[in-house]
Amino acid sequence: MKSGFLVMLRCKSVLLTALLGVTLAGCGGKIQYPNYYILSLPAPPSAQRTAPILGSVAIREFTAPGFLTGSAIAYRPSPEQIGFYDYHRWAEDPRHAVAAAVVREIESRGVFQSVDLFDGRSSPAYIVSGRLDHLEEVDGRDAVSIEASLSAKLTEVASGKVLWQGSSTETTKLDQRSMAGVVAEMSRDVSVAVERLVSSMQDRILSQGSLNFER
Repeated sequence: MKSGFLVMLRCKSVLLTALLGVTLAGCGGKIQYPNYYILSLPAPPSAQRTAPILGSVAIREFTAPGFLTGSAIAYRPSPEQIGFYDYHRWAEDPRHAVAAAVVREIESRGVFQSVDLFDGRSSPAYIVSGRLDHLEEVDGRDAVSIEASLSAKLTEVASGKVLWQGSSTETTKLDQRSMAGVVAEMSRDVSVAVERLVSSMQDRILSQGSLNFER
């Protein structure tokens, strides 16, 4: 009885292997594996630093809508639809890269005495919290573009008062129709959006002055 059962299992295994071999042969004998990408966000260029106006600030990890929190890179085939590339994925959550870029951008301007990522243990005087609203390829009728959109706010920890809030969006027509080109343009657009967002916050701080903020 056992020997007959084992023979049947071997026959099924051989048949499955043969069918798999035919399937792979029909597909050219190749198995497609995912490609992984990261946002490449360079350090900001040297800027004219101001004397520190405010104390320490910490940047929370940015939030994002659900379609941007998975590993698959998203695209928008129509305004009402979201799609995902099967074989093109993020090696690192884009929110990590965005938060780190915001830290570097704020630090380069010298408005705060210190700038760090929020670790839940420190006690900064101010908190920057933000959201990655969009980071996807947008397929239009006549062109393909990349949209990167960020929003954030600066909160005084002691009072809970929101001292500034703003948003920044960068949309660029895509010239290089390859996945490497898509990710490169996403990186560029995010860098521009971060720079504009932090510039807006800095302008607010400088226009109000430290006395107004500290009251």
